[in-house]
Amino acid sequence: VQLQASGGGLVQAGGSLRLSCAFSGGTFSSHYMGWFRQVPGKEREFLAAVSWSGGSTYYADSVRGRFTISRDNARNTVYLEMNSLKPEDTAVYYCAARPPDAPLGRFVREYGNWGQGTQVTVSS
Repeated sequence: VQLQASGGGLVQAGGSLRLSCAFSGGTFSSHYMGWFRQVPGKEREFLAAVSWSGGSTYYADSVRGRFTISRDNARNTVYLEMNSLKPEDTAVYYCAARPPDAPLGRFVREYGNWGQGTQVTVSS
């Protein structure tokens, strides 16, 4: 499985960004997908996850109501729509895949495949 994240960049506080993560090398619809972020010196933080069909989503309290995770199984892509961005959202954002048929995971150790990360910088 290979994951390729894109869509990061520099945005002003209050703005929006949409991250994408292209999946290849497996059966996309068999994998729960998640988004995490990390700032230097801190642990990688769970943000959101989406079920195999996209029918169920889960969010960390820090982003619930501002971020939306979704997936397009026809395009083998998972998205993270980020609104009302704050300077504290500045981080490297990673997409990740659970093992095939494994259910929701909220911890880094539960995800076996990771994208390379995309930088999001929110200016005040």
